[in-house]
Amino acid sequence: MRDFGARHTVRQLPITEVDTRVSSWSTISIKSNVYSVPSRLIGEKVMVRVYEGRIDVYYGGKVQLSTQRLLGRGGHRINYRHIIWSLVKKPGAFRLYRYQEDLFPSLVFRRAYDALRDRFEENKADKEYVRILHLAASTMEAEVETALELLLEAGTLLSAEGVKSMVTDGDTLVAMGMDAPLVDLSVYDNLLSRREGCI
Repeated sequence: MRDFGARHTVRQLPITEVDTRVSSWSTISIKSNVYSVPSRLIGEKVMVRVYEGRIDVYYGGKVQLSTQRLLGRGGHRINYRHIIWSLVKKPGAFRLYRYQEDLFPSLVFRRAYDALRDRFEENKADKEYVRILHLAASTMEAEVETALELLLEAGTLLSAEGVKSMVTDGDTLVAMGMDAPLVDLSVYDNLLSRREGCI
């Protein structure tokens, strides 16, 4: 009798294995597509197993990154967390970075950069935005995004330091962004009186 409850897993074999070196921008090129990898691998030689739907990047015999494989040629998958450390050392490179659009995790971050560009000269705006992105990579991206949204709405986005002070002081985010809801207790009184009337 066949056991239909048993699970059978099919082990997927790699299509190919590629040895490559990580660039100074923390990227590798696999099958004519570019992927970012953790910055600690810059300059190191890695082995990449290419599967039908993903790639696994190995260093020291351990998987350092597993990500969805890009199909076709000329594509790129850049995670800002992988390259932010390089940008912090040379923030002026942000403006010339080939995959700059991948360095805006959401529309709020894009709006923040545009606001900084309106307020400051180019180099200063780039430096402040890179510091904001570094903060998002080092803490919680969602909290940094909330702080940016509040500052943009208030028209007071002046510096990365201002964003940092809001993120590190959680009470500030709550005070600026969330009003305590008003509770109408009469609704509960009505429910209780109806229940008592049914007994």
